Amino acid sequence: MSAKAISEQTGKEFLYKYICTSAAVQNRFRYASVTAETDWERLTQEHPWLLTERLVVKPDQLIKRRGKLGLVGINLDLQGVREWFKARLMKETTVGKATGVLKNFLIEPFEEEFYVCIYATREGDHVLFHHEGGVDVGDVDAKAQRLLVAVDEKLSEEQVTEKLLLHIPDEKKEVLASFIVGLFNLYEDLYFTYLEINPIVVTKDGVYVLDMAAKIDATADYICKAKWGDVEFPPPFGREAYPEEAYIADLDAKSGASLKLTLLNPRGRIWTMVAGGGASVVYSDTICDLGGVDELANYGEYSGAPSEQQTYDYAKTILSLMTREKHTQGKVLIIGGSIANFTNVAATFKGIVRAIKDYQGPLKEHEVTIFVRRGGPNYQEGLRVMGEVGKTTGIPIHVFGTETHMTAIVGMALGHRPIPNQPPMDAHTANFLLNASNSAMTPATTRTASFSEPRTSSDVDPAKKSKAGLPAAKPTTLFRKQTKVIVWGMQTRAVQGMMDFDYVCSRDEPSVAAMVYPFTGDHKQKFYWGHKEILLPVYKNMADAMKKHPAVNSLIKLCFQIHTIAIIAEGIPEAQTRKIIKKADEKGVTIIGPATPGCFKIGNTGGMLDNILASKLYRPGSVAYVSRSGGMSNELNNIVSRTTDGVYEGVAIGGDRYPGSTFMDHVLRYQDTPDVKMIIVLGEVGRNLQGIREGRITKPVCAGVLEPVQFGHAGACANQASETAVAKNQALRDAGAYVPKSFDELGDVVKTVYDELVANGTIIPAQEVPPPTVPMDYSWARPASFMTSICDERGQELIYAGMPITEVFKEEMGLGGVLGLLWFQRRLPRYACQFIEMCLMVTADHGPAVSGAHNTIVCTRAGKDLISCLTSGLLTIGDRFGGALDAAAKQFSKAFDSGMLPMEFVNKMKKDGKLIMGIGHRVKSINNPDMRVQILKDFVKQHFTSTQVLDYALDVEKITTSKKPNLILNVDGFIGVAFVDLLRTCGGFTRDEADEFVEIGALNGIFVLGRSMGFIGHYLDQKRLKQGLYRHPWDDISYVLPEHMSM
Repeated sequence: MSAKAISEQTGKEFLYKYICTSAAVQNRFRYASVTAETDWERLTQEHPWLLTERLVVKPDQLIKRRGKLGLVGINLDLQGVREWFKARLMKETTVGKATGVLKNFLIEPFEEEFYVCIYATREGDHVLFHHEGGVDVGDVDAKAQRLLVAVDEKLSEEQVTEKLLLHIPDEKKEVLASFIVGLFNLYEDLYFTYLEINPIVVTKDGVYVLDMAAKIDATADYICKAKWGDVEFPPPFGREAYPEEAYIADLDAKSGASLKLTLLNPRGRIWTMVAGGGASVVYSDTICDLGGVDELANYGEYSGAPSEQQTYDYAKTILSLMTREKHTQGKVLIIGGSIANFTNVAATFKGIVRAIKDYQGPLKEHEVTIFVRRGGPNYQEGLRVMGEVGKTTGIPIHVFGTETHMTAIVGMALGHRPIPNQPPMDAHTANFLLNASNSAMTPATTRTASFSEPRTSSDVDPAKKSKAGLPAAKPTTLFRKQTKVIVWGMQTRAVQGMMDFDYVCSRDEPSVAAMVYPFTGDHKQKFYWGHKEILLPVYKNMADAMKKHPAVNSLIKLCFQIHTIAIIAEGIPEAQTRKIIKKADEKGVTIIGPATPGCFKIGNTGGMLDNILASKLYRPGSVAYVSRSGGMSNELNNIVSRTTDGVYEGVAIGGDRYPGSTFMDHVLRYQDTPDVKMIIVLGEVGRNLQGIREGRITKPVCAGVLEPVQFGHAGACANQASETAVAKNQALRDAGAYVPKSFDELGDVVKTVYDELVANGTIIPAQEVPPPTVPMDYSWARPASFMTSICDERGQELIYAGMPITEVFKEEMGLGGVLGLLWFQRRLPRYACQFIEMCLMVTADHGPAVSGAHNTIVCTRAGKDLISCLTSGLLTIGDRFGGALDAAAKQFSKAFDSGMLPMEFVNKMKKDGKLIMGIGHRVKSINNPDMRVQILKDFVKQHFTSTQVLDYALDVEKITTSKKPNLILNVDGFIGVAFVDLLRTCGGFTRDEADEFVEIGALNGIFVLGRSMGFIGHYLDQKRLKQGLYRHPWDDISYVLPEHMSM
């Protein structure tokens, strides 16, 4: 849970240090901390006000409603405080169901009292104020004045005075209003989630803060670290802080994985080592349901693909704790978990196996029996290794896979169900070999209907209409079979998993249109589509990706220009989450977090391909579910596939306190989706209960409230054994929902409901068709030696960058159009094709005297063949001859982009001793202009949408020609800068793509291609003229030899 309680001392230090208000906040650090070791004489020396003022004394151990419990001493002198301490200090006290020792106390001055509280909800922050505070404040929720400050809005003193301070004397209103506004701003700035002051006192000297209870959002540590410092989060009253908990917390902080441990009862006989936050809640809940609440020793989880060493450290900590004290009945260790998405089960089990081997002696001495149930990548190998270690060490270890219900091992461990001798093994449902035909075609559909696809009106039963006054359902379809998505981040493994899912679902093309990764330039990433390699574009920024792929309507991460967003990230502060939700609501965007399987797969959802096929997620069923936990969604897929015709859609809304979308949002969608015949809800379902009672939800609902221990998912916040959950589950049953007694019985309940729907004809199971074959591991599929994305000659006709050659001629694309397809993979505008052809024409030749033509002629007259002669000429092209296009483009565009003035650019190049590429000509000058440049300039000015870089170069030319007439922008320089403008403004390229083509030498290619025509012309000309071997005349050579020197 991200919201964590802090001590009263820490909360007050934050307030006194950082509150900003015109009210004089007194009692700055005027408190004294008292423990059993306190020296009273020294205490009074440090705090002399203890001797002169009336005092309040109370424990500082996260105990709420201390006054009601008789744990606050009021209006006492110092002697009275000491007498009060004698009856309570280091004494065992019961608060609710928790029993603990009173160790830490605060002493503060006593004054007149008010009450103020601020707490967060999904829609905003509630500010409560009551004019009668203190011990006897009573039911403040009913009595206090209340004001809701919506998300991203501010609180004003006028609002406070008008709405909250109705019963306050006028002389105190201004001070209190200023203080409450300052308190609210502090609450926001330091990411509090709960802040209660009772009492607060106002005197002529100012405001005094006496009793405080507070929680902060621990995930905001990276934002507030400078102000928070190193915050200590004390354990709840009645539970000691253990060094092992601190050790695991330190491991967690240093790891990208999630490692959590809370000791509940170190003497207990039931210990757990559970993978996944959602699964840990379910296992604890099941243990409590089966009567093991008093023997449950710990709560925790390991998840997020921890390494073998991290798992070893976690496991040995638990084994060390559970082998310290013997139990008369022996002990059990439940190593459980749902079906993992991407965690290598065998790798994590290696760490656990190492720990078991290290502790095999103590484990046998304490008569420990281990029960293992797990699924996910490589789980068969992990279970085999776990079973082997049981045989070699003599420790009773019972191993089960996905064929066994997730929590069945709890009933076995507690003696409620027999332990099977030989658990059945799952058979794989698909062939993971390479397709024998090597066909790249998308396979035929495997079922008659596809997930979330609308049917004709004759096929659809109209959904029940909403009753007046009830909330209307959101659109029923978030994802269709044609949905296209952009993935934010270099999540190659997740993207490949999505493409595999698309392929086995018989989609015509991948759902992923592109990726966005801001830390590299635009490029392409290789993936597999079935058995074929494909390239996926990766963009540096979101705007370019959206512009290039207008059909995209979903983003996996975070963006508000599309219809549906899936946020997979964890650890987002609640205040920021609420702002995201508000912005999404304003723009009509649906947010899902963290995962969704269906005909559209998000990231790693659904696990590896074998689990997707085993759970039959490649075709639609009749059951839709919504859960809090992403990890538990795989388990629900498994349960549904074994008891029904499969999943139609599944959504995991996320374990945070404020998920982007709620249970009710999705349940209402399912209600209004004709192909959904029954609904499963796992988690807090209060509003669903209302929907069932009032007739909005008419389809069968299998539901269960899971609220076991207060340190599970942020959404699961009740006490041990959760009377709240029991009451809610009974209310669901009374309303007509199907509610299992525990998660252990969920599959049986689901099967009962499904069988009834089949029996009455509501569900007609479709015929199964085997899914297509896909490589399980792409290392099995030999990667191609070459990859090409510009030309394909294998079909009936030649294809240039996706365009058949017949279309090229039909469209009269010309040489410029073909060059655009083969060089730039774009169909360029007509004017761009014309400009390319003009560049080829004006660069075709420049006479026999230039070095390239000269070389070609000399080589030809030496009797060499065409290729050799052409190559001889081409090898002369570089920065000093012909190759100035790229260099000029880079120099001028860089100077322009940097904001450098033309004169500054010229002076800098002169200072650096560098030539300005593309400037200067041997013959042409300002007075004898180069007509090639003039022809190109007229065309560019007439047809280009923008010529910013060219205009910049022409301004530079004005400066250089004022110094020397022949320092003109020559044809190489003109083509270079004009091409930069073309790439940037023609609409076919992103800025990064345009810059990349300049960087990789595409512009020099224009000169090479054009001048090749001239070189070939010179070769043919020399052959036709039958010119003999060339020998340079002696009189044109200056022989400069050193003088003869004798020894």
